[in-house]
Amino acid sequence: MEAITSAHLCNFLAGAATVAPISTRRRQANAFSVRMGLKEDGPSLAVVGVTGAVGQEFLSVLSDRDFPYRNIRMLASKRSAGKKLTFDDKEYVIEELTPESFDGVDIALFSAGGSISKQLGPIAVQRGSIVVDNSSAFRMDEKVPLVIPEVNPDAMAHIKLGSGKGALIANPNCSTIICLMAATPLHRHAKVLRMVVSTYQAASGAGAAAMEELLQQTREVLEGKQPTCNIFKQQYAFNLFSHNAPVLSNGYNEEEMKLVKETRKIWNDPNVKVTATCIRVPVMRAHAESVNLQFEKPLDEDTARDILKRAAGVVVVDDRVSNNFPTPLEVSSKDDVAVGRIRHDLSQDGNHGLDIFVCGDQIRKGAALNAIQIAEMLL
Repeated sequence: MEAITSAHLCNFLAGAATVAPISTRRRQANAFSVRMGLKEDGPSLAVVGVTGAVGQEFLSVLSDRDFPYRNIRMLASKRSAGKKLTFDDKEYVIEELTPESFDGVDIALFSAGGSISKQLGPIAVQRGSIVVDNSSAFRMDEKVPLVIPEVNPDAMAHIKLGSGKGALIANPNCSTIICLMAATPLHRHAKVLRMVVSTYQAASGAGAAAMEELLQQTREVLEGKQPTCNIFKQQYAFNLFSHNAPVLSNGYNEEEMKLVKETRKIWNDPNVKVTATCIRVPVMRAHAESVNLQFEKPLDEDTARDILKRAAGVVVVDDRVSNNFPTPLEVSSKDDVAVGRIRHDLSQDGNHGLDIFVCGDQIRKGAALNAIQIAEMLL
């Protein structure tokens, strides 16, 4: 076997982080896609935080799915204002984000952090925009729908494009989206009473700078140098650690509590029991999750496998003979969430428990794709 050198690994990691030109990347659309593109009677769009990892993925997904729009504003901080970017073969100048940025905007896609969302999200709504927000700012606001289109589309049924009224719609946390894409079809069939989740979360969840730091640290460690730790307080390359979110008084960190609270809101079930342990792993852009489910009604693994095979946005990768199951690398830059390791939980009596393993692209379905699907439901 050929030895793995520093150059080999860094080239591989760099390849995983490389993004092809937005105008050249097209993927097969699923049931929620609308393939139209630039259209005079389409909505006016704004992308807030366009220079970030999710902001760039917003553009990629809009292009891939030919989302109809009549114009689009590229918005970012004052630092990025004036820079140029190309989207769908047209050059745009990035504008500084201000309250006036939302005048005439029908749909505003936000991914610039919670503080920006709290400050300018309500202003955009007041100016008539429907805001799809990727931050945690409004997720637990009882007046704001928290939506995964394949899971709870009815939560936003009252919001109408063209009504002249602005509104807020929250995008769930990435780990919640990826988990519930797999768990919800089973929940509908047998009702989940308790869910235990362990997550293995990629660098992309901490943004583009974290992805770059993982690349930099990998090079440094392989070259025998001290790793640069700017985004994280400890070495990330060739290591894993408890998720870097703040730890709360109950011992859970904020990332874990997001999974608990968001699941209850999305399923509209305050009594479902959820516990989570979230871990940061040195993977570029796709999360993995081990999920243990306890059901009210019996559900055998063969029936569960058939349910998941029919579920929208889910692909089953569950080959025991060849030991082939979902991996973060294989789902990177893909729309579907992959599910495997579907098996009866031996610690529970009867067919009231299952274990599954789930992988999904954190930037795509865990963020940008889900937001664009929400926007598509407004059309």
